[in-house]
Amino acid sequence: MNLSRLTERLERMPMLRLLAPFAAGIALAAWYTLPPWFLAAAFVLTGMLALLLRSSAATVAMLLTAGFAAAQLRAPRLTVPQGTDTLYEIAVEGFPSDRGRYLAADASVKAWRNPADGHWHASDVRLKLYADSLTELQPGEQLRCRGTIRPFRGGAESYRRLMQRRGYAGTLWIGERSVFERLESAPSGLHIAAVNRLARLRMAPEATAVVEAMAAGERRALTPELREAYSRSGLAHLLAVSGLHTGIVFVLVNALLWWLPLLRRGHLAKNLLAIGAVWLFVAAAGFPPSAVRAAVMCTVLQTALASGSEYVGMNALATAAFGMLLWNPNWLGDISFQLSFVAVAGILAWGVPLCRRCRTRWRAVNVAIDAYMIGLAASVATAPLIAHTFGSIPLAGLAINPLAIALAGVVVFAATLWMLLPIGLLAPLFAFAAGRAAEGINLLARATAALPGGAFEYTLPAAPTAAIYGFYLLATLAAWSREAKKSVPLPT
Repeated sequence: MNLSRLTERLERMPMLRLLAPFAAGIALAAWYTLPPWFLAAAFVLTGMLALLLRSSAATVAMLLTAGFAAAQLRAPRLTVPQGTDTLYEIAVEGFPSDRGRYLAADASVKAWRNPADGHWHASDVRLKLYADSLTELQPGEQLRCRGTIRPFRGGAESYRRLMQRRGYAGTLWIGERSVFERLESAPSGLHIAAVNRLARLRMAPEATAVVEAMAAGERRALTPELREAYSRSGLAHLLAVSGLHTGIVFVLVNALLWWLPLLRRGHLAKNLLAIGAVWLFVAAAGFPPSAVRAAVMCTVLQTALASGSEYVGMNALATAAFGMLLWNPNWLGDISFQLSFVAVAGILAWGVPLCRRCRTRWRAVNVAIDAYMIGLAASVATAPLIAHTFGSIPLAGLAINPLAIALAGVVVFAATLWMLLPIGLLAPLFAFAAGRAAEGINLLARATAALPGGAFEYTLPAAPTAAIYGFYLLATLAAWSREAKKSVPLPT
């Protein structure tokens, strides 16, 4: 082990060193509350000491204070009454999901009426909206209705905290008689337009549900049985638009635009179009945190390719995480953000080096090995967090992930091309490719979920989870501090 080599490597990741104290400050804000004047004074004082004395300790303290202040300032605040029967103006977000006896949808509260004085008050909170089967809900529709917002009661405490971090005030049940007025619907966004475009492909219902989930982040049509099969088989990550899906689009666009650099200033056009296409895909999926993180990394990579500069994956990951937490510190406690960050960190720290060590002379074998090693690294890295949060470790997922990821690539490839080129004559071709691949993943998920011992049911406590990730961190630092093997060419 060589500490100078470790120091040299960490110097190439400045954003990783900035991210650690900033994230620690956000985490501390969940347990303590400090006066705003104290935080402002501490930030100014530590910033001046860091600038004047060039002190590393003062810089860490400044970032810690900045993270604490950002989390405290952006903490979700309840701006609607709970347990009070009154009037609300709400907007339906996305597509309502049919649960049989009722409809479920995300909604945002635009305003509420104070029953004491009759005055309307603006609001920006979100809620889970439930309506009986006789009430019709349309995506983007705005309603004026009467009801009572109630706090989340079912599920685990971790689920209630997660919904609070995401800005949800609670649940609201409505019926046809409680809807007084249907206001003008909001203009259709990219997400709704993308889902409507995918719905034009004629595929089997379950295949359509999976294609919409993988290509547009819309899971309205997924049945509980299919969700359970994906969860037990370890393929649930495929049903949420994440870095895998964004990376497929990134590679696809760069492959389709290979000819542009042959033209005058074509390389600039290629880089701009590739970055724009990635962010359009993320917008069509509704800007999920994992896809935003991947889009930032793809943007950094595309910029590095355009400028010819060195690309350090872990530094790009830290840059994406730092920017996202600066925008919304509540994402640090979001399980989707945690799983996405941990999975990519595991791939960069262990998956990529393992792929390099397992190279063969056969390209097809290398592709299979790379897929398996990357899936293995991501699965091992996220297993403790999954066991702690969901109480289950999908063991069979380690073996089937490479094949499932290959089929998911076909789904995203065909669906993205259709969203970009909705030419009617090509619809049967895109429907066949995406539908068949989706049906293959469904078959794989069900077969794996039915295997005895395919998933290990165990809830890992918080302390052992932290200890495991501490071990991961120490092992990674030890691997980074190893001396590189020297090769001496023999004289000829």
